[in-house]
Amino acid sequence: MPVLRVINRDGVEQEVNAPVSGVLMEPLRDMDDGVTAICGGMCSCATCHVYVDEAWQAKLPAPMSDETDMLKDLVSYKPNSRLSCQVQLSAALDGLRVTIAPEE
Repeated sequence: MPVLRVINRDGVEQEVNAPVSGVLMEPLRDMDDGVTAICGGMCSCATCHVYVDEAWQAKLPAPMSDETDMLKDLVSYKPNSRLSCQVQLSAALDGLRVTIAPEE
């Protein structure tokens, strides 16, 4: 089971256990102060926006064009922005560090 390092909106880092399948959004949505994920993972709302730690960016597949288009419309967009509903979980992501983006 991968362990994620998640920094919440208050700047507090915590470890979150994640299943080896599914998407990153799911364990982040289950956190008390996690993402809201209003659309349920359909890549249509950006309420699961996170920043991926620089050391992990190259280890993730590049975002698809619909994810990139949605992210670039956000005020809080950064080059390391991702929609957590589009990041597939696997054992290789053990230690992945992300920061939950501000709500918009």
